[in-house]
Amino acid sequence: MENKTVINIEMVIEYIEHHLDGKLDLETIALDSHYSKYHLHRMFTSTTGMTIHDYVQRRQLTEAAKLLVFSKKSILEIALSCGYESQQAFSSAFKSMYKITPAEYRYHQEFYPLQLRFTLCRNTESKEFTRDDIRLARQSDIPAWMELMRLVIDGYPVMNEDDYLKEITKCIQEKRGLILKHHETLIGALAYSLSPCSIEFLGIHPQYRNRGIQKLFLDMLLKEILPGQEIAMTTYREGDKADTGYRSLLKQLGFAERELLVEFGYPTQRFVYSPEPQKEDSHEKIAE
Repeated sequence: MENKTVINIEMVIEYIEHHLDGKLDLETIALDSHYSKYHLHRMFTSTTGMTIHDYVQRRQLTEAAKLLVFSKKSILEIALSCGYESQQAFSSAFKSMYKITPAEYRYHQEFYPLQLRFTLCRNTESKEFTRDDIRLARQSDIPAWMELMRLVIDGYPVMNEDDYLKEITKCIQEKRGLILKHHETLIGALAYSLSPCSIEFLGIHPQYRNRGIQKLFLDMLLKEILPGQEIAMTTYREGDKADTGYRSLLKQLGFAERELLVEFGYPTQRFVYSPEPQKEDSHEKIAE
């Protein structure tokens, strides 16, 4: 049944990708896929971890950003080609996500995506994972790590893929990268730094976001790698429309809000997890 749902959502994604140049809403997509709006919304969100509205908007704005950098089309032409009825509506939506106007974005000539096309995996099993399933990342894991990064790019504004590849390669060489893999699917990955203690990247495959895997990685850091240390992580500021749920997740994990920051020109906020006094933990240390 789960595999059939994934196949159906793949067809919905295919439809969306072929209609990014027009007005797309839940009603239109539901009509084409022969589902009720309620059922399609629930099925899409539970499978991808994102609503159809958020996915469509982020995909259309990503394509618009690409055109701003790599084409000579006017901003009005781009707005109309990405499903917006006016340049004003497009500019407002674009700025709410990219934090600068389309004209400013074109001036900087630096493209980065808000959302890349979702590629789903079939035959996901309802296996219950533990910390024993987490291991150190190896160089051979880099291609799968990069694919995961592209799936969860909605959580990392201003992501430059070339720079990220260099950083993650260094992280793995220094044994600061952890992964959780199930068969050939990379389900989760975490990169951390030691000074200061912080999570640089924590990505969970969209189809596994509701399995508690984020907490497994956090527990690994707290109990086996950085015991007794405060751990920081940055994410979107409150009210940022580009946030698809990352602030809420950090709060659920026990992180507390700290100072506001600007990273690579993007407004963010630092969150800190302060662990309780640790009890003796007999769990074996992580091994490659």
